[in-house]
This record gives sequence, C-alpha cells and structure tokens, in this order.
Amino acid sequence: MKKRKLIVFSGPSGSGKTTLAKLILQKKTGIEFSISATSRNPRGDEINGKEYYFLKLDEFKRKINNDQFVEYEEVYPNKFYGTLKSEVNRIWDNGHHVIFDIDVFGGLKIKNKFPKETIAIFIQPPNLKTLEERLRKRKTDNDSSLKERLSKAKLEIEIASKFDFIIINNKIEESCKSAIRKIEEFLNA
Repeated sequence: MKKRKLIVFSGPSGSGKTTLAKLILQKKTGIEFSISATSRNPRGDEINGKEYYFLKLDEFKRKINNDQFVEYEEVYPNKFYGTLKSEVNRIWDNGHHVIFDIDVFGGLKIKNKFPKETIAIFIQPPNLKTLEERLRKRKTDNDSSLKERLSKAKLEIEIASKFDFIIINNKIEESCKSAIRKIEEFLNA
C-alpha cells in the first residue's frame, strides 16, 4: 500500500496546535487525526479513544519495550505521550493522510523517521505572557504545573527552527489559512 503523508503540529502547551488541527480537519478532506497515547489520567470530560488512548504507566512502558510506538516522549516525570504504530497504520489503511498534534520532541522524531513524508509545523504563541494567559484560562493546571509548562515552553521555542515552518498563532483564522497553504503545497508536491 502507498504510504500517505504526515502533517505534524507541535508547539508549547497552549500555543493553539489542537485548535488549529481541529479547524484544518473541518476544512480539508482526506486527512485524519492521530489519537496519541498517554500515561496521564484523563482531564475533565476527556474520553478514552477520542482525545487520547489513556494507558496505565506499566502498559505504556510495555508498549515501548514491544516497539509499538512510532515515537514517544516522557514529557513530564512519569507522564508519557506517544504515537502508536497501529494508529498511523489504521489511518493509512483508510487511505488518509495523518495529522498529529504532538509534543515538540515527538514531532521532530516523526520528521526524522519519515523526512520525505512529513511536514513539521511549529505553532508558536505570540509571546510567553499570552501563553501563560491561555494556560490559566484553561483552568487545568495548578501553579506548579503551570510553571513547569512555561519553563518547558521556553526550551521548545528555542528549537522551533528545526521545524519546516513556524506559524506565530496570534489570530487563529490567519494561522489556519497559513497552515492550510503550507499543507496544500506539501500534499501537492
């Protein structure tokens, strides 16, 4: 079977990568969202198999040992996120391109593993103050977790240049148009 293309959206937590990915899925056909696996607990009304595949820590590690991930990262201590090979194959078997909304380091792993099949787009907040406001508005993190996310965001922004494109997400509709232009150029190349 012919492999389809991979569209990676990465950026700091709160940068808007999930919102952008969802908008693109509404506007473009032939693209399907890759549901990531995680060892963290569900937040709010998150549903297993919809937002994430929620795995117990030992189950996640067992899948790592069995080489069942395209990529994975320990994003925070004992909080793993990753892309299951079975998820990518499921989407390719459906005849679709895969769109990811994943951790910066995981996104680079996919780009390195599939360099010709992947477009890697870094979604960057306009500044750290805006990022902090977005994270606070979510109301999903305590102060300690928020500081951890902001510290990680600084490191992630430092390596943004390793991505194919950087989109500064100030206005979501403009960011979406820019992302769609880049994706269409890539898919049609």
